[in-house]
Amino acid sequence: MSEPRLPSVDEQVRVEEKAHKPVAAEGPLARLGNIPHLGLAFALVMLAAVGLVTVPDTFATTSNMVSILSLAATIGVITVGATFVIIGGGIDLSVGAIMALASVWATTLATQSYGPFVMIVCAVLVGTGAGLVNGLLISYGRMVPFIATLAMLVAARGLAQRMSDRRTQLVQQGNEMIVELSTSRVLGIPVLVYIFVLVVVAGWILLNRTTFGRRTYAVGGNPEAARLAGIDVRRHTVMLYALSGLCCGIAAVLIMARTTTGSSTHGDLYELDAIAAVIIGGTLLTGGRGSIIGSILGLLIFTLITNLFILNGLNTSDQLVAKGLIIVVAVLLQRRSLRSPT
Repeated sequence: MSEPRLPSVDEQVRVEEKAHKPVAAEGPLARLGNIPHLGLAFALVMLAAVGLVTVPDTFATTSNMVSILSLAATIGVITVGATFVIIGGGIDLSVGAIMALASVWATTLATQSYGPFVMIVCAVLVGTGAGLVNGLLISYGRMVPFIATLAMLVAARGLAQRMSDRRTQLVQQGNEMIVELSTSRVLGIPVLVYIFVLVVVAGWILLNRTTFGRRTYAVGGNPEAARLAGIDVRRHTVMLYALSGLCCGIAAVLIMARTTTGSSTHGDLYELDAIAAVIIGGTLLTGGRGSIIGSILGLLIFTLITNLFILNGLNTSDQLVAKGLIIVVAVLLQRRSLRSPT
């Protein structure tokens, strides 16, 4: 066996000099650039400025701000679950369909006859159960996440249509408590927005202050290294998809409150909005890096864009083009940051 090649004397001196070279003091601009999510916050400020300039009479009103938060709440809860899955190295295309299935199952006459609490529990259990199926197929069935969740998307949407006979199911009298989540306000803000905030806070704590969060980063960054470190990667992956399903169940309750209905059409393209928000927020599609706060800022950017297009009477197709361009730019910036030297 050949002896390992030792570095030359010149190379050793160069490395030692570089190691002992004092780090230059960072200036104010450099420190400013190190602030997390500063670019996302700046983008939000710029969008708000556009709203104040183009539609000053309607954009800055209380009713419009409440409308923006209410719209962001439902997709935002789904985005929290999507953030965990993507940081863990997966992808979930079925979140919108799972939310629709949960809303339909919870608003069937049989379920509604037991009252609002059973409806809420039903929606949460259906969402969690569907997510659990995704996780089992991916972890123990060794299916590619894209294929497994795509199959769930089709199956869940089809089952929702079958259960509802393609009809919209209204929340019946006696279950007004669910509707009151949208109509009741505390300090002028609907209760469903507070539920969204609670989910975000719980997600942040779970990701940043628990062993579960640390393992999520480890599994997404290097599954093999995580396995060698003693982490049960398959079981953890199942838990990530179950968590995503749980968020879909909560989102189903929120959309039932907003629309007073359960429908197989709920959540159409929500998976794209959630994944796009996560990407814009700085989470790597390959896993191992990301944050809840970044994802929520990305979601608010998308929600503000939608609101501005509506207030200015612009075409919906132009809105989709704008969102597509934003996603492309976000991915290109991610790739550039990965190539840049640290």
